[in-house]
Amino acid sequence: MTRTIHPFGRSPFRPSMDRTRFEALVGEALAEIPKRFRKLIDNVTVMVEDDCPPGTSLLGLYHGVPYPHRSPGSYGNYPPDVIVIYQRPIESISRSDEDIKDHVRDTVLHEVGHYFGLGEAELREIERAVRESRKGESR
Repeated sequence: MTRTIHPFGRSPFRPSMDRTRFEALVGEALAEIPKRFRKLIDNVTVMVEDDCPPGTSLLGLYHGVPYPHRSPGSYGNYPPDVIVIYQRPIESISRSDEDIKDHVRDTVLHEVGHYFGLGEAELREIERAVRESRKGESR
């Protein structure tokens, strides 16, 4: 883990990760999505950016046509949906590389949930269950 000082008021005591490793964590998180859901993900670009849009505190963002709203007659010739995972905001709420990994997993799951048409309340319940299962794994 490296600790770097960021010019925008970030604490030098928060972890930061090189982009290649961070992108690998995003790929690992996508690979952890159960196969029955992963095979339904189509026409989606997943990317990492440094920061969220000004005035927001987002960790990730989904933009597109959610899966339940797609049909062959209404979903032709659309550009790919986009999931963006924001690296610095995730680093800023993390205390270790393991925290970064957990936040990346949570954020990817959250944004993929939006792809499948899930709302915030449903996603919070799923995230709570996933966190509880992780606690059980570490025992």
